Amino acid sequence: MATTNVRGIRQRIGAVLALALAVAGPAPSRAQSQTGAVQGTVLDATANVGVAGAQVFVAGTVTGTLTDANGAYFLSGVPAGEQVVTVRLIGYRQTSKRVTVAAGETVTLDFSVEQTAVRRQDLTVTGVAGETPHVLPDAVDHAARGLAATSVMRAYADFNTESYARIEENGFRSVGASPLSTFSIDVDRASYANVRRFIQAGERPPVDAVRIEEMINYFPYEWDSERDPRPDPAAGDHPFQLLTEVWDAPWKPEHRLVRIGLRAPSIDTEDLPPSNLVFLLDVSGSMSSPDKLPLLKKAFALLAEQLRQQDRVAIVVYAGAAGLVLPPTPGNRRARILSAVERLQAGGSTAGGAGIALAYEVAREHFVEDGNNRVILATDGDFNVGASSDAEMVRLIEKERESGIFLTVLGFGTGNLKDSKMEQIADHGNGNFHYVDGLLEARKVLVEEMGGTLFTVAKDVKLQVEFNPARAAAYRLIGYENRLLADEDFNDDTKDAGELGAGHTVTAMYEVVPAGLPVPRSVDPLRYQPTTEPRPPVEAPPAEAPPAEAPPAAFEDELLYVKVRYKDPDGAESRLLAHAVADRARSPSPSFRFAAAVAGFGMLLRDSPHAGGLTPNDVIELAERGRGDDPRGYRGEFIRLVEAVRDLDLLGTAAEEDDQR
Repeated sequence: MATTNVRGIRQRIGAVLALALAVAGPAPSRAQSQTGAVQGTVLDATANVGVAGAQVFVAGTVTGTLTDANGAYFLSGVPAGEQVVTVRLIGYRQTSKRVTVAAGETVTLDFSVEQTAVRRQDLTVTGVAGETPHVLPDAVDHAARGLAATSVMRAYADFNTESYARIEENGFRSVGASPLSTFSIDVDRASYANVRRFIQAGERPPVDAVRIEEMINYFPYEWDSERDPRPDPAAGDHPFQLLTEVWDAPWKPEHRLVRIGLRAPSIDTEDLPPSNLVFLLDVSGSMSSPDKLPLLKKAFALLAEQLRQQDRVAIVVYAGAAGLVLPPTPGNRRARILSAVERLQAGGSTAGGAGIALAYEVAREHFVEDGNNRVILATDGDFNVGASSDAEMVRLIEKERESGIFLTVLGFGTGNLKDSKMEQIADHGNGNFHYVDGLLEARKVLVEEMGGTLFTVAKDVKLQVEFNPARAAAYRLIGYENRLLADEDFNDDTKDAGELGAGHTVTAMYEVVPAGLPVPRSVDPLRYQPTTEPRPPVEAPPAEAPPAEAPPAAFEDELLYVKVRYKDPDGAESRLLAHAVADRARSPSPSFRFAAAVAGFGMLLRDSPHAGGLTPNDVIELAERGRGDDPRGYRGEFIRLVEAVRDLDLLGTAAEEDDQR
């Protein structure tokens, strides 16, 4: 059997596991039924302790949540009547219970779930359709029962054509030769959800699918509530805070780890400005599988619940051709909006370029001054008619972004996911990119983080960090490989950069080699200019007689200097925010510990030479110490993923996976 077939089959099984709740048909609207609530606790049957990060959902609805750190959950908006509630978590046997829900009341439903061996062979299918029978574990068989037989067979038989842009990991740079580091922020979170999809399927993610900055920024960080956030006091008149921390790098304690964070305050949905939203939905033949158009419809229903009368929604679709299926409609006319979505069927080729052009045309015709004007593209990225090459699509998007209309890209599906194309479109279109692997992720993106997903508070946000040679010999930026800028781009307001939305948090981390220590993979000393050496500290000049320019000795205790440039959403000139960072390692905040754990996990998945002797157990311990309150269970879910990678020995299969690709 062909290797590509094996990989495609295994990935499709993971999709079936992750999307079982998405194939049971459309959920009833609030107008069609009354609702109640279900609450309870999920306990480990052996240890009798709460299980954190478990998925809890009501079959046939869009209602779902994750258990908190104590295993507790609460489901609101559950349709009245008899319902089936299911608990699912990798490493545990999937468990379902029936419950009768009364309108306006809350019923308690507790679960005791049994641990089950997570074995690599349980997530592998032998044979293809018409040959050897498929070998499925109980969980896969249970998840597949609601699917039509043809859908299951198609999921197994499809070949894998997913594509990812190559990433060359950042290495150490000498402060003497390159004292400045400049890059654009990135608020995309697609990589983490995609990596999770691979791990849940029992497969190691492709190296180039692992973008460490997107994994770190997937998680919310409540810095205001933490012990030592150290915000910049000068940031009061800016739409975000700038925060920094310095710690010893967990994977190489003699090095410094620097955390630089931006945090924009959240805005209540009711306080958001009016929205002019044009949904651009891919209905081509490649979108027919349950994890694509059917899931997209259910995700759309979640967002529709958040729309208001002052919002306007239009729907453009594209397959063999592009067309307008819903003209701009008030957001409170949900029945009409959802009816237009439910009528969509997948078929035909993919005229992505024509669809994008039409969507921007509709958005321009109904542009709202001082409002949120945005195109939301939902697709698997498989463009194959018209402007189909990455370069052509990027040029088209760059032209359209000048209209002042922002872009959000939602990726769906497996097997032919064009991650590289969707990421480029989002990056060049003043937008953000998310991968939706199930309804819980759709809720996170379109409900919990709606403000950041749909409302921009700052655009063209760039960071530039200057390192002090008296304190630092070398540095490397962790992640952001496809966001690097030339140093002169920082002051060039014509250069495009990333956008920051309401409620967004952005974290960047540098690993810094202190002055006097050897630089990994260092180059020979320069012949024509002296190598910068650390200078002994000297006293600063008296305050009463400052020099015109402070000598370097005045900054001896500074490790680096952070500068941020950004524009207002409708502005053309950038504003500057700057912050000096002292060379003082302190006990890290919980968020710093957790972000470092995610960075370390990303390095392990990428086989990074900079990971040192880091192991999955080290990552788990670090994440547990940085777990904090974790009200939505996202950090607990991360820990379970690392445990799955360890237990499945996915990191020990790098050579095998590389050979297969």
